Amino acid sequence: MIIEYPVDLEKLNEIHAGDVIEFSGTIYTARDAAHMRIKKMIENNEKLPVNFNNSFIYYAGPTPTMPGRIIGSIGPTTSSRMDPFCDMMKKLNVKATIGKGPRSDECTKYYIDNKILYFITTGGCGALLAKAVKEAKEIAFFDLGPESIKELKVEGFKMICAIDYYGNNIFGGKK
Repeated sequence: MIIEYPVDLEKLNEIHAGDVIEFSGTIYTARDAAHMRIKKMIENNEKLPVNFNNSFIYYAGPTPTMPGRIIGSIGPTTSSRMDPFCDMMKKLNVKATIGKGPRSDECTKYYIDNKILYFITTGGCGALLAKAVKEAKEIAFFDLGPESIKELKVEGFKMICAIDYYGNNIFGGKK
């Protein structure tokens, strides 16, 4: 299925676990350290550096960008490391997260109950995934280096739906 986001916002309801998606639109990168800062900012009622409303967050920290390239290799990191922060996703109105591997039972239930999609990409394909990135801009937490938040404009970014709105989970069946 091809998703041009946010134009195809309603198409998110048609996605089922196991579907292969070619996504075009904006994706934000955020890993462990960025999630921790965002959590603290929320707890302290601070203004966030990014409006995550209706966003997709990719658990990735790209490698350094080689001359003449838009971004370095950008493979997924293990998503379960972000499970302690899954309850922030509804507060931020995140529509989906992208990473690799299964989520905890608690996080899976939270995603299903709050209509948040979870997509996976294949670890080891970071150089191939980088080819889908048409623009990359570091936008927050610059001191975190590869773990800073980046805004990526992607075209044809391939991913698989692992958890859908209907309780299906490719790692563990139905809710």
